[in-house]
Amino acid sequence: SRPHSGTKPMTLYDMYKETADWLLERTKIRPKVAIICGSGLGGLAEVLDDKTDFPYSDIPHFPTSTAPGHAGQLVFGRLEDHECVCMKGRFHFYEGYSMHKVTYPVRVFFLLGVKTLIVTNAAGALNGSYKVGDFMLIKDHINMPGFAGQNPLCGHNDERFGVRFPCMSDAYDPDLRALAKQTAKEQGLDRFLKQGVYCMLSGPTFETIAECKVLQTLGADAVGMSTVPEVVVARHCGLRVFAMSLITNIVVRDYDSNEKANHEEVLETTALRTEDLQTFIRNFITKI
Repeated sequence: SRPHSGTKPMTLYDMYKETADWLLERTKIRPKVAIICGSGLGGLAEVLDDKTDFPYSDIPHFPTSTAPGHAGQLVFGRLEDHECVCMKGRFHFYEGYSMHKVTYPVRVFFLLGVKTLIVTNAAGALNGSYKVGDFMLIKDHINMPGFAGQNPLCGHNDERFGVRFPCMSDAYDPDLRALAKQTAKEQGLDRFLKQGVYCMLSGPTFETIAECKVLQTLGADAVGMSTVPEVVVARHCGLRVFAMSLITNIVVRDYDSNEKANHEEVLETTALRTEDLQTFIRNFITKI
C-alpha cells in the first residue's frame, strides 16, 4: 500500500526495531542470552523462571512456525542471574519463508541486547561412529543453500547490523564449546558427546543415499534443515554462537536397507533426551 503523504516507507531496520520495541515494552526481562529450540526441543524453555510468553502470531512482523514439533512462542525469563529469551519453534526455508524471514528473530535479538546465541537442532548422523541420542557440538558448518545463492545476507547490507563481508571461519565460539564439554563431563554426558561438522540442506525431503555419500565425502558429520542461516546472521551481528545437534536418526546409506527416515522418529528421540538436554542447557548457561 502507498504510504501516507509526508511519511517515509518502513525500512527493514524499522521493522526489526518495531518488533524489538514492542517486546521491550511488554517485559522487564533484558536478555543477554537467546536460545533457538530445534524440532521437539521446545521444552528447553522450561529451564527459565519468571516466564513471559508471546505467541508468534501476536508479535509485529514475526513469522509463524508451521513445522510439527515447533510450538510458536517467544518466551522471556530468568535462569539464576541470567536473563534469557527462548524461541519455542523456529522458521525453516522449506516452509516457504525467505532466508531473511527465517533469520528475522536473530536481528531482533541483537536489538534486544542479546550477546550470546544458543542454537539446538535435531539432525541425522552421517558419521558412522555416531549413535541415536548422541549430542554433537557443532564446530563448523557446510552451507549448501548458500552455495546455491540462498544466503540470508544477500541484498542490501545495513552497517548497523554488521559488515558487508563477515568472517565465518570462527562462527562457533571455541570457548563456549570448551565450556560445553566441561558441563557435559560434570553431568556424566561426555560419553554421548561428539564434535563435528553440520551440513544444512534446504529440505523438506530427507536425503537420498547418493546425497548422503556426497555429504560424507565433503566432511559432514551430521545433516539437517536449519541452524546455519541463524548462525550466519548472528555472527554478522557480532553475537557469540554455541550450537548443538541432537542425533535423532542415522541416515540410510545402504540401497538394500528397509529403513526410512521420518519425522516421527525425530520427535520420539527428542522426547527421550529432552530432560538431559534441559539439564545440560541450564548448567551451561549458568557458566557463561
